[in-house]
Amino acid sequence: MIAFVEGVLEESQPLSAIVNVNGVGYHVHLSLNSSTKLPSVGNRVKLNTLLVVREDSQTLYGFIDLSERSAFVALTEKVSGIGPKIALNILSRLNVRALQEAVTQQNVQLLTQCPGIGKKTAERLVLELKDVFAKSPLVDAPGLVTMPDAGLTGLSKTQEDAIAALTTLGFKQADALKRVEKAWKGSGEEMTVEQLIKSALS
Repeated sequence: MIAFVEGVLEESQPLSAIVNVNGVGYHVHLSLNSSTKLPSVGNRVKLNTLLVVREDSQTLYGFIDLSERSAFVALTEKVSGIGPKIALNILSRLNVRALQEAVTQQNVQLLTQCPGIGKKTAERLVLELKDVFAKSPLVDAPGLVTMPDAGLTGLSKTQEDAIAALTTLGFKQADALKRVEKAWKGSGEEMTVEQLIKSALS
């Protein structure tokens, strides 16, 4: 198991990063929460990681802190029907504190705001994780994160990257475009990709 990677941040995208560890580039998939906390490209970074091995792939997931990695493990190992992609979607919409509070308070409505989570999945998530979080809470207090295909023309690179990230999270392209355009108009057009995604999700 690769417990962490530490090196120079070579590339940063809204939902992934490449970390240069002694000349080897590790492609790490991230939640939006973790990606917004990365340093600038060229600086050193340490990511707690989890390697998911399947018959046809080996995927490395990264987390800024251990509590998020623990939440990812709980989601993927304790809740049937939730794989790594949906787990990242949840952790991109809710930080660990908000997830823990939603589960312990049985807030199904909040959980269904996460892309890819319907009411039945949210109810199953609450049922299967409430005892886990009650026995071993990951954090102490709550908090909520208000988080290009062909044919997208006339958009800036920042807008295109934000739309691509939202579609990766499960939004339809038309909805992603609408959200990004609305956030962009209200921003003074000075947002970073990460800030634009957060605004589009709010």
